[in-house]
Amino acid sequence: MHPPELRARVRQQFLAGKTIAAIAREAGLPYPTVWHWCRDRPNPAPTGTATRCFRCQPALPGPEHPASYSYLLGLYLGDGYLGTSVRVPVLRIACANDWPGLIEACDTAMRAVLASSVQRVRQQGCVSVQSYGKHWPCLLPQHGPGKKHDRPIVLADWQREIVAANPGHFLRGLFHSDGCRIANSVRREGRCYVYPRYLFVNRSTDIIGLCQWALNLLGIPWRMNRPDSLSVARRSAVAALDRHVGPKT
Repeated sequence: MHPPELRARVRQQFLAGKTIAAIAREAGLPYPTVWHWCRDRPNPAPTGTATRCFRCQPALPGPEHPASYSYLLGLYLGDGYLGTSVRVPVLRIACANDWPGLIEACDTAMRAVLASSVQRVRQQGCVSVQSYGKHWPCLLPQHGPGKKHDRPIVLADWQREIVAANPGHFLRGLFHSDGCRIANSVRREGRCYVYPRYLFVNRSTDIIGLCQWALNLLGIPWRMNRPDSLSVARRSAVAALDRHVGPKT
Protein backbone atom coordinates (compact mmCIF):
# COMPACT_ATOMS: atom_id res chain seq x y z
CA MET A 1 0.00 0.00 0.00
CA HIS A 2 1.32 3.42 -0.94
CA PRO A 3 1.87 5.94 1.87
CA PRO A 4 -0.75 8.69 2.18
CA GLU A 5 1.99 11.31 1.78
CA LEU A 6 2.66 10.05 -1.75
CA ARG A 7 -1.05 10.11 -2.60
CA ALA A 8 -1.30 13.70 -1.31
CA ARG A 9 1.77 14.82 -3.28
CA VAL A 10 0.40 13.30 -6.47
CA ARG A 11 -2.92 14.99 -5.90
CA GLN A 12 -1.23 18.38 -5.36
CA GLN A 13 0.72 18.01 -8.61
CA PHE A 14 -2.47 17.20 -10.50
CA LEU A 15 -4.25 20.25 -9.05
CA ALA A 16 -1.24 22.37 -10.00
CA GLY A 17 -1.78 21.45 -13.65
CA LYS A 18 0.42 18.44 -14.36
CA THR A 19 -1.04 15.68 -16.50
CA ILE A 20 -1.70 12.25 -15.04
CA ALA A 21 0.73 10.70 -17.53
CA ALA A 22 3.56 13.05 -16.48
CA ILE A 23 2.92 12.45 -12.78
CA ALA A 24 2.90 8.68 -13.30
CA ARG A 25 6.23 8.77 -15.18
CA GLU A 26 7.96 10.96 -12.59
CA ALA A 27 6.66 8.96 -9.61
CA GLY A 28 7.21 5.58 -11.26
CA LEU A 29 3.59 4.63 -10.66
CA PRO A 30 1.05 2.86 -12.90
CA TYR A 31 -1.15 5.26 -14.84
CA PRO A 32 -4.45 3.75 -13.52
CA THR A 33 -3.29 4.20 -9.91
CA VAL A 34 -2.55 7.89 -10.44
CA TRP A 35 -5.82 8.30 -12.34
CA HIS A 36 -7.86 6.91 -9.42
CA TRP A 37 -6.02 9.06 -6.92
CA CYS A 38 -6.65 12.19 -8.97
CA ARG A 39 -10.07 11.55 -10.46
CA ASP A 40 -12.00 9.38 -8.01
CA ARG A 41 -14.33 11.12 -5.61
CA PRO A 42 -16.16 9.71 -2.60
CA ASN A 43 -19.78 8.83 -3.21
CA PRO A 44 -21.82 12.02 -2.81
CA ALA A 45 -24.39 12.26 -0.08
CA PRO A 46 -27.88 11.45 -1.33
CA THR A 47 -29.98 14.42 -2.37
CA GLY A 48 -33.56 15.01 -3.51
CA THR A 49 -35.91 12.03 -3.53
CA ALA A 50 -33.03 9.68 -2.67
CA THR A 51 -33.12 11.02 0.89
CA ARG A 52 -36.78 9.89 1.20
CA CYS A 53 -36.43 6.37 -0.19
CA PHE A 54 -36.84 4.22 2.91
CA ARG A 55 -35.70 1.17 0.92
CA CYS A 56 -32.30 2.74 0.20
CA GLN A 57 -31.71 4.75 3.38
CA PRO A 58 -30.98 2.46 6.36
CA ALA A 59 -31.74 5.30 8.77
CA LEU A 60 -35.38 5.37 7.62
CA PRO A 61 -37.40 2.56 9.26
CA GLY A 62 -40.26 2.89 6.77
CA PRO A 63 -42.36 5.41 4.84
CA GLU A 64 -42.78 8.80 6.43
CA HIS A 65 -46.54 8.53 5.84
CA PRO A 66 -47.55 4.83 5.86
CA ALA A 67 -51.22 5.63 5.24
CA SER A 68 -50.34 7.64 2.12
CA TYR A 69 -48.11 4.81 0.90
CA SER A 70 -50.92 2.26 1.34
CA TYR A 71 -53.35 4.51 -0.51
CA LEU A 72 -50.90 5.15 -3.35
CA LEU A 73 -50.14 1.42 -3.63
CA GLY A 74 -53.86 0.73 -4.03
CA LEU A 75 -54.15 3.40 -6.74
CA TYR A 76 -51.11 2.01 -8.54
CA LEU A 77 -52.41 -1.58 -8.52
CA GLY A 78 -55.68 -0.33 -9.96
CA ASP A 79 -54.97 2.36 -12.55
CA GLY A 80 -51.22 2.92 -12.25
CA TYR A 81 -48.23 2.32 -14.49
CA LEU A 82 -44.54 2.59 -13.65
CA GLY A 83 -42.40 3.22 -16.72
CA THR A 84 -38.78 2.15 -16.32
CA SER A 85 -37.66 2.18 -19.96
CA VAL A 86 -36.94 5.93 -19.85
CA ARG A 87 -33.83 7.54 -18.33
CA VAL A 88 -35.73 8.47 -15.16
CA PRO A 89 -38.59 6.15 -14.09
CA VAL A 90 -42.04 7.74 -14.12
CA LEU A 91 -45.09 6.75 -12.10
CA ARG A 92 -48.39 7.51 -13.85
CA ILE A 93 -51.88 7.04 -12.42
CA ALA A 94 -54.94 7.71 -14.57
CA CYS A 95 -57.71 9.61 -12.78
CA ALA A 96 -61.08 10.28 -14.42
CA ASN A 97 -62.00 13.92 -15.05
CA ASP A 98 -65.30 13.30 -13.23
CA TRP A 99 -63.47 13.04 -9.89
CA PRO A 100 -61.35 16.18 -9.25
CA GLY A 101 -61.06 15.20 -5.59
CA LEU A 102 -59.41 11.93 -6.64
CA ILE A 103 -56.91 13.81 -8.79
CA GLU A 104 -56.00 16.00 -5.83
CA ALA A 105 -55.75 13.03 -3.45
CA CYS A 106 -53.45 11.16 -5.85
CA ASP A 107 -51.21 14.22 -6.21
CA THR A 108 -51.05 14.63 -2.43
CA ALA A 109 -50.19 10.95 -1.88
CA MET A 110 -47.34 11.03 -4.41
CA ARG A 111 -45.81 14.04 -2.69
CA ALA A 112 -46.24 12.50 0.76
CA VAL A 113 -44.50 9.25 -0.28
CA LEU A 114 -41.61 10.40 -2.49
CA ALA A 115 -42.26 13.02 -5.17
CA SER A 116 -40.68 16.45 -5.11
CA SER A 117 -42.83 17.46 -8.09
CA VAL A 118 -46.00 16.11 -9.69
CA GLN A 119 -47.37 16.81 -13.14
CA ARG A 120 -50.98 16.57 -14.33
CA VAL A 121 -51.23 15.66 -18.00
CA ARG A 122 -54.70 16.08 -19.47
CA GLN A 123 -55.85 13.30 -21.76
CA GLN A 124 -59.20 12.35 -23.26
CA GLY A 125 -61.54 11.69 -20.37
CA CYS A 126 -58.88 11.61 -17.67
CA VAL A 127 -55.86 13.25 -16.11
CA SER A 128 -52.58 11.36 -15.87
CA VAL A 129 -51.08 12.28 -12.51
CA GLN A 130 -47.38 11.56 -12.86
CA SER A 131 -44.06 11.93 -11.11
CA TYR A 132 -40.52 11.24 -12.27
CA GLY A 133 -38.15 9.71 -9.74
CA LYS A 134 -35.29 7.21 -9.76
CA HIS A 135 -36.56 5.54 -6.59
CA TRP A 136 -40.16 4.76 -7.58
CA PRO A 137 -39.09 1.21 -8.61
CA CYS A 138 -37.72 0.69 -5.08
CA LEU A 139 -41.11 1.47 -3.56
CA LEU A 140 -43.28 -0.29 -6.15
CA PRO A 141 -41.53 -3.58 -6.94
CA GLN A 142 -44.68 -4.90 -8.67
CA HIS A 143 -43.70 -3.04 -11.85
CA GLY A 144 -42.81 -5.10 -14.89
CA PRO A 145 -43.43 -5.55 -18.61
CA GLY A 146 -46.94 -6.19 -19.83
CA LYS A 147 -50.33 -5.88 -18.18
CA LYS A 148 -50.75 -6.63 -14.50
CA HIS A 149 -53.31 -9.38 -15.06
CA ASP A 150 -50.82 -11.23 -17.28
CA ARG A 151 -48.12 -11.53 -14.60
CA PRO A 152 -47.92 -12.33 -10.88
CA ILE A 153 -48.63 -9.46 -8.48
CA VAL A 154 -47.26 -10.31 -5.04
CA LEU A 155 -46.53 -7.86 -2.23
CA ALA A 156 -43.10 -7.93 -0.63
CA ASP A 157 -43.01 -8.76 3.08
CA TRP A 158 -42.32 -5.14 4.01
CA GLN A 159 -45.29 -4.02 1.89
CA ARG A 160 -47.61 -6.51 3.57
CA GLU A 161 -46.58 -5.14 6.97
CA ILE A 162 -47.42 -1.58 5.91
CA VAL A 163 -50.75 -2.56 4.36
CA ALA A 164 -51.69 -4.78 7.31
CA ALA A 165 -51.28 -1.75 9.54
CA ASN A 166 -53.27 0.48 7.14
CA PRO A 167 -55.79 -1.77 5.34
CA GLY A 168 -58.47 0.92 5.10
CA HIS A 169 -56.19 3.28 3.18
CA PHE A 170 -55.14 0.44 0.86
CA LEU A 171 -58.78 -0.38 0.14
CA ARG A 172 -59.50 3.29 -0.44
CA GLY A 173 -56.84 3.31 -3.16
CA LEU A 174 -58.17 0.12 -4.75
CA PHE A 175 -61.81 1.26 -4.78
CA HIS A 176 -60.89 4.79 -5.91
CA SER A 177 -59.13 3.31 -8.92
CA ASP A 178 -60.97 0.17 -10.04
CA GLY A 179 -63.99 0.32 -7.76
CA CYS A 180 -67.24 2.20 -7.31
CA ARG A 181 -70.11 2.75 -4.88
CA ILE A 182 -73.45 2.44 -6.61
CA ALA A 183 -77.15 2.47 -5.79
CA ASN A 184 -78.23 -1.09 -6.59
CA SER A 185 -81.90 -1.70 -7.35
CA VAL A 186 -83.73 -5.00 -6.97
CA ARG A 187 -87.37 -5.69 -7.81
CA ARG A 188 -89.14 -8.24 -5.63
CA GLU A 189 -92.81 -9.07 -5.59
CA GLY A 190 -93.63 -5.96 -7.57
CA ARG A 191 -91.64 -3.62 -5.32
CA CYS A 192 -88.31 -1.95 -6.08
CA TYR A 193 -85.65 -1.90 -3.38
CA VAL A 194 -82.60 0.40 -3.67
CA TYR A 195 -79.53 -0.09 -1.53
CA PRO A 196 -75.85 1.00 -1.69
CA ARG A 197 -73.26 -1.44 -2.88
CA TYR A 198 -69.50 -1.43 -3.47
CA LEU A 199 -67.96 -3.15 -6.50
CA PHE A 200 -64.29 -3.75 -7.23
CA VAL A 201 -63.46 -5.03 -10.71
CA ASN A 202 -60.00 -6.18 -11.80
CA ARG A 203 -58.84 -8.86 -14.23
CA SER A 204 -55.86 -9.79 -12.03
CA THR A 205 -56.74 -12.62 -9.66
CA ASP A 206 -53.76 -11.58 -7.50
CA ILE A 207 -55.05 -8.02 -7.10
CA ILE A 208 -58.56 -9.31 -6.37
CA GLY A 209 -56.95 -11.54 -3.74
CA LEU A 210 -55.22 -8.54 -2.14
CA CYS A 211 -58.56 -6.73 -1.95
CA GLN A 212 -60.12 -9.79 -0.28
CA TRP A 213 -57.22 -9.96 2.18
CA ALA A 214 -57.57 -6.31 3.19
CA LEU A 215 -61.34 -6.66 3.62
CA ASN A 216 -60.79 -9.72 5.81
CA LEU A 217 -58.36 -7.74 7.97
CA LEU A 218 -61.17 -5.28 8.69
CA GLY A 219 -63.79 -8.01 9.14
CA ILE A 220 -65.84 -6.76 6.18
CA PRO A 221 -67.77 -9.54 4.39
CA TRP A 222 -67.62 -9.74 0.59
CA ARG A 223 -68.55 -12.08 -2.21
CA MET A 224 -67.53 -12.61 -5.83
CA ASN A 225 -70.43 -11.79 -8.15
CA ARG A 226 -68.23 -12.52 -11.18
CA PRO A 227 -64.75 -14.03 -11.56
CA ASP A 228 -63.29 -10.53 -11.96
CA SER A 229 -65.72 -8.61 -9.73
CA LEU A 230 -65.98 -8.38 -5.95
CA SER A 231 -69.11 -7.11 -4.21
CA VAL A 232 -69.72 -5.66 -0.76
CA ALA A 233 -73.47 -5.37 -0.31
CA ARG A 234 -74.56 -6.13 3.24
CA ARG A 235 -75.82 -3.01 4.99
CA SER A 236 -73.36 -3.31 7.88
CA ALA A 237 -70.49 -4.11 5.51
CA VAL A 238 -71.23 -1.09 3.30
CA ALA A 239 -71.38 1.13 6.39
CA ALA A 240 -68.02 -0.22 7.56
CA LEU A 241 -66.43 0.33 4.15
CA ASP A 242 -67.89 3.85 4.02
CA ARG A 243 -65.77 4.70 7.04
CA HIS A 244 -62.61 3.76 5.15
CA VAL A 245 -63.39 4.49 1.50
CA GLY A 246 -66.49 6.59 0.97
CA PRO A 247 -67.67 7.87 -2.41
CA LYS A 248 -65.32 9.40 -4.96
CA THR A 249 -65.45 13.20 -5.17
